[in-house]
Amino acid sequence: MVATNLITDKNIKMLPAAKLKDLRELMASYDLDCYLIPAVDEHLNLSVPAAKQRRAWISGFTGSAGDLLVGKDAAWLFVDSRYYEQAELQVDAALIQISKLGLEGNLSLIETLEKIAVESAQKSTKIRFGFDPFTVATEQYQNWVRKFATAGIELVAISENLADKVRQTTEVLPAIDESPIFSLPVSLTGETAAQKLARVREAMQTANIDVLPISNLNQIAWLFNLRGSDIPHIPIFISYAIVTADTAFLFTNPDRISAEIKQELSPAVTVLPYADYPSILESCVNLPKKVRVLLDSKHSTAGTYKLILGQQTTENKIEIVFAPNPVEGMKARKNPVEIEQMKSANFKASRAKVLTLMWLTEQLKNGKVLTEFDVKESIESFYQQETDFQTLTFRTIAGAGANSSIVHYGTPSPEITLKPGELLLLDSGAQYLAGTTDDTRTMIVGEPTALQIEHYTTVLIAHINCAMQQFPKGTTGSQLDAIARAVLWQQQLDYGHGTGHGVGAFLAGHEGPNGISKFVQYPLEAGMVTSIEPGYYEPGWGGIRLENLYIVREMPSKNGSVWYGFEPLTYIPFERKLIDGDRLSKTQLQWLNNYHASVIEKLAPVLDAATIAWLKKACAVLGKAS
Repeated sequence: MVATNLITDKNIKMLPAAKLKDLRELMASYDLDCYLIPAVDEHLNLSVPAAKQRRAWISGFTGSAGDLLVGKDAAWLFVDSRYYEQAELQVDAALIQISKLGLEGNLSLIETLEKIAVESAQKSTKIRFGFDPFTVATEQYQNWVRKFATAGIELVAISENLADKVRQTTEVLPAIDESPIFSLPVSLTGETAAQKLARVREAMQTANIDVLPISNLNQIAWLFNLRGSDIPHIPIFISYAIVTADTAFLFTNPDRISAEIKQELSPAVTVLPYADYPSILESCVNLPKKVRVLLDSKHSTAGTYKLILGQQTTENKIEIVFAPNPVEGMKARKNPVEIEQMKSANFKASRAKVLTLMWLTEQLKNGKVLTEFDVKESIESFYQQETDFQTLTFRTIAGAGANSSIVHYGTPSPEITLKPGELLLLDSGAQYLAGTTDDTRTMIVGEPTALQIEHYTTVLIAHINCAMQQFPKGTTGSQLDAIARAVLWQQQLDYGHGTGHGVGAFLAGHEGPNGISKFVQYPLEAGMVTSIEPGYYEPGWGGIRLENLYIVREMPSKNGSVWYGFEPLTYIPFERKLIDGDRLSKTQLQWLNNYHASVIEKLAPVLDAATIAWLKKACAVLGKAS
């Protein structure tokens, strides 16, 4: 039976101030000066099950990223520009100071700790910084070790999570590993789990690796062709895995895997209880010979790292090799079957969004008063009418007016209406058995202003410039990110998120290692799926984001070298009323008209006559004003 929250007087009345007070009392028992509550869980997920929403439970902030540091007398929430507005709306500034990363005078987590340490040094004392090592990436932990070696900061790894301990005094945490796990057939995956394991072992052998621990849930789900529902909107399940030269272990709740699936996995995979992961990992590395263990420092936790280090003795030799997990790249490079399934899923999502936009147009034309919530309900209804619908990719973002500037506005309101002259930003996606979808369109209610047209056209040019760009093998996401931003930078405009992110095949809406961002140095390769989604946001005025998904394809080459380009997976018209055709170059205009022609060609066969007529009008050829 799934545990439910206990409704008690203490639970009802327990506000952030009381939670922080109880946490500080617990910190005192460990003699801690500070304690970190990150956004992620033990598998470094940003989207976490209800039982692991520790930072949100204590602070009230529900953004997917942003860490909370609790000191003896103060607390700090560290957020990037995507969440500046949201944090201000959700967090009590009298209790928690919002540190807006990237703005002058706003300190990072490390800078804040160093500042506290300097103040403590004046009293000739070190500060004790506590954290749960299983919620901290190995890379981050190693950075702390280097940074804090001489900074008067003592790292205190605590095996029990203090936020959980406080929460458990008032409620029973919801279960996280009881929902059934199901398998995907080869007709959807293109490879069996045994074939994937063989490829992974080949990569391990090439790198002379004996043991590969895996903490990342997307990697585990992909590797074993299994899916679940433990994480909101992502079909993955709480688990660990270990791959060796001749054995593969999957650690989860065995009771939720059917005998049939266990038979499918056997003998290639041994299924064990989730709690067995530490002991089995220790036995895999504690051998009377040299053992080389691969750890992906971005996707493994300090908890796993410390488990391995704890097995080193004078008798055995354990060498930790820090390198990307080979599963991550394999998962990102979709095979032909996965590509076809992604095309199918995004075709369904495109049809659903087109039907929503037509519905919206007709409702407004007929004088209907609509709310953000109405728009959310409409798109989600159309998604669900498509075959093989599983769930949403994320909470639908339907922001009207000023709310459109909140990048991850995930709470469409039944009270906020769509008003003439205002922008509406609709960012949504659906998970189908075939694949994952994600797209964004910004519309105008009524007639636009000159400034709205100007900014929308600028964002559209940024999108087109990136989407039609050809690039040589080895090109990184950071290089393409600059190409997209260039047109905004010329006007001293920018946006605080990446231009694009990887997307899984019926997995996470955001996946690595590829992405189009200032910070991504991983090269794009054929078969990878990425979003392209430049934007512009101005608090109080509104926001614009234009997002399609694309697959990276090899292009015909003139000189024998390898070149790539983008093929659209998304087919949805852009808002013609917001486009200034005079600002588009000949090639940009050609790309837009060709794209709109493809939208009609792809969708017309599955639409009724009225919808086709609307679509043709929305996709009418755009030219420059004479």
